[in-house]
Amino acid sequence: MQMRIKVPAVVVFALMLSVPRAEAQDTTTAMAISPPTSPLPAEAATAGVKKFSFIAYGDTRGGLDGIALQTNHSLVVSSMLATIAARTGTPDPIIFVVQSGDAVSDGRSARQLNVSYVPVVDRLTDAGIPYFLAVGNHDVRNSQNLADSDRVRGLKNYLAVNKDLIPPDGSPRRLAGYPTYAVAYGNTYVLLFDSIIGGDSTQYDWIRRQLEGLDRRRFTNIVVVCHHPAFSSGPHGGVNVEASTRAIRELYMPLFRKHHVKLFIAGHEHLFEHWVERYTDESGPHRLDQIVTGGGGAPLYGYTGEPDVRPYLAANAASGLTLEHLVKPGLAPGENPYHYLVVHVDGENIRIEVIGVDWGRGFQPYRTNTIPLQNF
Repeated sequence: MQMRIKVPAVVVFALMLSVPRAEAQDTTTAMAISPPTSPLPAEAATAGVKKFSFIAYGDTRGGLDGIALQTNHSLVVSSMLATIAARTGTPDPIIFVVQSGDAVSDGRSARQLNVSYVPVVDRLTDAGIPYFLAVGNHDVRNSQNLADSDRVRGLKNYLAVNKDLIPPDGSPRRLAGYPTYAVAYGNTYVLLFDSIIGGDSTQYDWIRRQLEGLDRRRFTNIVVVCHHPAFSSGPHGGVNVEASTRAIRELYMPLFRKHHVKLFIAGHEHLFEHWVERYTDESGPHRLDQIVTGGGGAPLYGYTGEPDVRPYLAANAASGLTLEHLVKPGLAPGENPYHYLVVHVDGENIRIEVIGVDWGRGFQPYRTNTIPLQNF
């Protein structure tokens, strides 16, 4: 007697996602993500825009990179596309997407990018959504030496994959030869930089000059995006202080406060958490919000412990700096679902909406899923 096995629909769907597209079989040359069918307008063309949204998320790498499509990342992108479609034509449309790094498990591998990552992001750009990726340690490895052979291989692939998405060398919004650049839309300037080489003086000086040269009458909101957070409580944070984290705390956070950066978006930890710095300078009181959003599809993490912030607070005591861990992640990875942010800009006000995906639908890290940054 011949047995027939019925395969559940969810398994069929997962198997369908695992089939790489035919043209993605080249294992030596990284393919470019398709350019967005509706590119971001020229900077000058949006000068009067003060209300819009963008999506932020991070850490999309998967255990089957190079073998199958990133299934969890695909679920996140499907949710994004539904959210984008629902808000198209409203007064608050979603204009672009930023990703804070770790596209694949090993960015030196063209096959991992071609088979597992590029086809997923193509779904966004084919729908007309500009997409901007900061580099993570899995993309360009961990070396702070720009000439390290592993970094060079990873960076070559990063630049090939993103060549039609990021500003080209020679652009005033791009540091030539680096994965460090900025995009501007409406009243908001978004800076994406390489936190792996946080101590690199060339990158730091370029970022400093960018911030010093901004027209703050137009750009009332500055957002920075990189892979490593200044503070976190997952396995990369807590009692651990990685070299990139130290550079961000010592070099970049004082620079960001000087120029009144409003929002710092990072990944690296595969969870959600929110930190708030409050400080005072000659212009009055200010705040800088840091959100860690690493729920893009990589294996999920849990809370491991608080970092020691006392040296940081002591070093910045002159500004009356305080630091609040507003939202802590759950202890178990299962309490920290796949998710992404919708960052709503309305004049000088920014509101954060957190959207959980798949089994994480209904995720409410603030006892709701949306909160204005100015009101707490």
